Amino acid sequence: MKTTYQYDHYYKYEELKEFVETFQKNYPDLLDVEVICETPEKRNSYALTITNKKTGKALEKPAFHMDGNTHAGEVTGSMACLHFVDVLLTNYGKEEEITKLLDLFTIYVVPRISPDGAEAYLTTPYSIRSVNRKHNAKEGGVTTEDLDGDDVVRMMRIPSKYGAWKKDPNKENSMTLRRPDDLEGDFYDIYPEGNFETYDGDENLKAKESDWQLDFNRNFPYGWFPENRQYGAGKYPLSNPETKALADWIIAHPNIGMVSTNHTSGGIFLYPPGTKASSKSPSFDMKMYKEIGKLCKEELGYDIVNIFDAFISDQEAVDSGAFDDWCYETQGLIAFTIELWDLAKRVNVPYEWGKKDEDEQATELKRFNACLDWVKENAPEAFVPWQPYKHPIFKDVEIGGFNFKFTHQNPPTHLLLSVLDQMTSFALRCVKTLPRLVIDDVEIKEIEKEIYDVSVTIGNLGYLPTNITEVAKDLEINKPIVTKITGCEVLSGKQKEEKDFLEGYSNTSTGAYFYGNLSTDENAKARKKYHWIVRAKNKEDIHIEVTHPKAGKVSI
Repeated sequence: MKTTYQYDHYYKYEELKEFVETFQKNYPDLLDVEVICETPEKRNSYALTITNKKTGKALEKPAFHMDGNTHAGEVTGSMACLHFVDVLLTNYGKEEEITKLLDLFTIYVVPRISPDGAEAYLTTPYSIRSVNRKHNAKEGGVTTEDLDGDDVVRMMRIPSKYGAWKKDPNKENSMTLRRPDDLEGDFYDIYPEGNFETYDGDENLKAKESDWQLDFNRNFPYGWFPENRQYGAGKYPLSNPETKALADWIIAHPNIGMVSTNHTSGGIFLYPPGTKASSKSPSFDMKMYKEIGKLCKEELGYDIVNIFDAFISDQEAVDSGAFDDWCYETQGLIAFTIELWDLAKRVNVPYEWGKKDEDEQATELKRFNACLDWVKENAPEAFVPWQPYKHPIFKDVEIGGFNFKFTHQNPPTHLLLSVLDQMTSFALRCVKTLPRLVIDDVEIKEIEKEIYDVSVTIGNLGYLPTNITEVAKDLEINKPIVTKITGCEVLSGKQKEEKDFLEGYSNTSTGAYFYGNLSTDENAKARKKYHWIVRAKNKEDIHIEVTHPKAGKVSI
């Protein structure tokens, strides 16, 4: 796909800002930019609205929303947002598919939810969950620091007769666990490269917990729990300005029908619910998630995984307060998380989501060694063999390993574009699933002077129904489809008609039978016919308008 920008590195804030401002200047008929949040470090969180303004207002078209960088280190998600924007704007008027999409639909993109966190991640050696603001900081232990000045925090092995690790005799630069009967030899503790901060406690070493514990994806209102139950959740729901801005944005745009929130890594399409078994949610909604997940599987090769059933490890104290759950359970939207990039699958030791591993640590060691080989071959710049280092506290230690940030958490830069191309292809297909109103079979017959018989059929051409989900109906937040006839005096029928919803072709019942042919058993209720008798001076004075927040506005 043709793009204006190159995607051979991860953009820092100033480059992202320049990207947004350049496109805003060059495509005024297609792009509007808002600042939805100014962060504590005075950076902007941008929200982009993309549509052809000449074919209608943004809020009067069905809309798809994409965002990235909820978690600071998951910068591939942010780059996927920028690539999607670039492809849409660069190819409008040149590629028929994209031109038609922006004529008919609206695309909303919030590329970097945590600009402060992402900037710290990209400009320092350190990993950060969501943002570099102190939260629940605890003193003591082995800190995480770049001791040797190579701008990467690697592993540090410390000789110790009490250590649980030993050198792997069969694999250079790797380690393996001591066996129960390993009493002789050289043993080690392994910590992140770092220093030592004293603390009150026993003399056993421990890794110091990060000072930056806030997790934006635990700060949304649905299923929120306080810190003693959900670490990183914040003081109260939406207590972070970045998460509040995102929630306000979603609520302010009722035309949004689908949300893709981009994360890393794992190579999976994650769908709600995340706080209960999927069997306890409407079957239609679960079917929609799986069908849209199949599009992701086709474009990215990712597994389709329910959050509660297969992704979370503790189904009693579930990870909750997530953005996708909030979008689905309270706003009635189809919302999913894309975990971009999957090194484990590339090295042929994939994660088996939802399956219990009898010897998980052995599998992890196998995966680590496979990743080590892959990194040395495919991203040698990210790997350093064990090197001796004179530690001020631990004396003779060794530092080595690979750069986790740009091998495991995000792809090496030379593989970034391939991931972004695939994600953009998937997103384009998602847009096409949205409900879309049309007016069909228009008949206006003059039955006597200035008296007309008017009939029209309104329909939903989309895959999804106008209510988007069954949850939206359960919540009673689904708005009706409003059909109005104006420019005339209505003699028979109603000037304003309301219908709860129109199904999409996802609701059509079909069959492929062992004894028989392919069959449409029952067509979706995707159409509704209206009929009026009206008085008007001229046929051309009669106007019909059909509107729905999720499915758009059409008129004749």
